[in-house]
Amino acid sequence: MPLIATRKGYVYLFACLLLWSSFMLMARLGGKTPLTAYDLLALRLGTASAVLLWLPRPTRAAWRDARLWLLALIGCIGFCLLCYGAVRWVPAAHVALLVAGIQPFLMALLLVLAGQGWPQRAAWPGYAVMALGLGLLAWPLFAGQALPGQWLGDGMLLTAGVLWALYALLAKRWGYAPWLLTSFVTLASTLLYLPVYLLWLPKGLAQTPWPMIVSQALFHGISPAILAMLCYLRAVALLGPSRVAALMALIPVMTGLAAVPLLDEPLTATLAAALLSVSLGAWWVSRPVPAPAPAARPAACGQP
Repeated sequence: MPLIATRKGYVYLFACLLLWSSFMLMARLGGKTPLTAYDLLALRLGTASAVLLWLPRPTRAAWRDARLWLLALIGCIGFCLLCYGAVRWVPAAHVALLVAGIQPFLMALLLVLAGQGWPQRAAWPGYAVMALGLGLLAWPLFAGQALPGQWLGDGMLLTAGVLWALYALLAKRWGYAPWLLTSFVTLASTLLYLPVYLLWLPKGLAQTPWPMIVSQALFHGISPAILAMLCYLRAVALLGPSRVAALMALIPVMTGLAAVPLLDEPLTATLAAALLSVSLGAWWVSRPVPAPAPAARPAACGQP
């Protein structure tokens, strides 16, 4: 691959890492305001849909596909409500660790439960290190040192991580194009969710300053929903999926470190060790592994 293309790939990848880390930081910031989880999802969907209406939209056949509607419920409405609800009780580092960091672990677990077989032995050390990171994260809960609401928040984030892993596996199995998923999931979620939100769900907009509302709407509606996906797709095209997946393991560490100065959140030794363990384990199981060389065999008659 030309050097220029490789450099462009890393630029797109770094932008993707920043956007997804920023999503977790902004979600945590929104959780410290009067905005409810229902408000944050409504702001995200309303803004993203307004942008997507000017871009290529799903075909009519897509709107009749029940599997796409299921993916919208799992990968957008369910996932986002759990994440936006959890950030009221747990720091941004927990979001990065339980949602993004342990995705390889959760995907492997779902494949085992579905009868798809165990991961390759070469990946087992990585999964073990990720399990160690989860144990370190859970240690304060069992040692009586948990923050108020941490049980609920971490449980919601773990459920959100499972939903996202299920969404990713189903989307891959059903073979949908990435842009179709990006567009349809957002637009369909808007149609399903906004009427319910406007009519029945509690709101905190009246108690929140307008600059915060606008910044949350613009960021969540554009950065993670559209820009991060476009950067991710370009990075995969230029660098390959294995290399991108391995470097996505940096998200927990980046988020945990950035949350200290930006959100004034503590980074204890136990939490730092959990972030490093999960990131190292995720890198290990996602890293590109060279294919083994074929065994030599005797040359047949007439072969060199």
